[in-house]
Amino acid sequence: MKKYFSLVLFAHTVFAMPFAVIGFFLAVSTTEHEFNWTKLFLMLLCMVFVRNAAMAFNRYLDRDIDAKNPRTAIRDIPSGRIHPNQALLFTLINCILFSVCTLLINQLCFYLSPIALAVVLGYSYTKRFTPLCHLILGLGLALAPIGAYLVVTGTFAMLPIYFSLAILFWVSGFDIIYALQDEEFDRNNNLNSIPAWLGKKNALNVSSAFHVLAIVFVILPYFFSELSWCYLAGVLFFILLLIHQHELVKPDDLSKVDRAFFSTNGIASVVFAIFFLLDLYLRNQL
Repeated sequence: MKKYFSLVLFAHTVFAMPFAVIGFFLAVSTTEHEFNWTKLFLMLLCMVFVRNAAMAFNRYLDRDIDAKNPRTAIRDIPSGRIHPNQALLFTLINCILFSVCTLLINQLCFYLSPIALAVVLGYSYTKRFTPLCHLILGLGLALAPIGAYLVVTGTFAMLPIYFSLAILFWVSGFDIIYALQDEEFDRNNNLNSIPAWLGKKNALNVSSAFHVLAIVFVILPYFFSELSWCYLAGVLFFILLLIHQHELVKPDDLSKVDRAFFSTNGIASVVFAIFFLLDLYLRNQL
């Protein structure tokens, strides 16, 4: 089990999971639907299974590319710790478990599950034909708050879409920063990314623009709900960490990319979700 956790970088579920929790409790707090432990548990399982499937499939599909890249040659499949067929089987098992969980939740979630799987699995192909692959990755994670809202209500609403759009541009922006490390490799191997397409400096400008859009969409829910100053405090913390992320990475200095990508974004999502939940708690106490 440990080697499979390594394969899918299980700890990185921290990026989308907090926003799924936000989507879930957003539905509970703004609709007549009551909190349900079973639905929360099934939603969390869905998040784990779909991300496991997406990450394992990405590692399987990119195994030959990873073997050529000195930065990624140490990953589990190129290094021989996991056989490609094991990764593919792991992907299939997680897809099935994800679909079963959606069936246990409600019909709409089950009917939409193939679309969700198509997006998160399809991302792995996109670097082969478009530099906009970062946006497809962002879209995959952006399904989290919408999906969690559907778990509770079984209906669509505009409010969780604001959070999804925030995730879309937040994730796309920090994935561009992460891709800076492979700019030359991608260009030499006919792989697409915004850094390989535009160069480091312009790629960072695009990343900054995406993060500005993320800030806009993370602020919008405040004007269309009963969120208070506590939520705004979380937004401020989120913004400051985005700014800090861009201070860490320069076109001529990529030494802090891992810190900007993993630590900063992980902290940003978790703390932002905590402020959101604290806002709901304080509102219920008044």
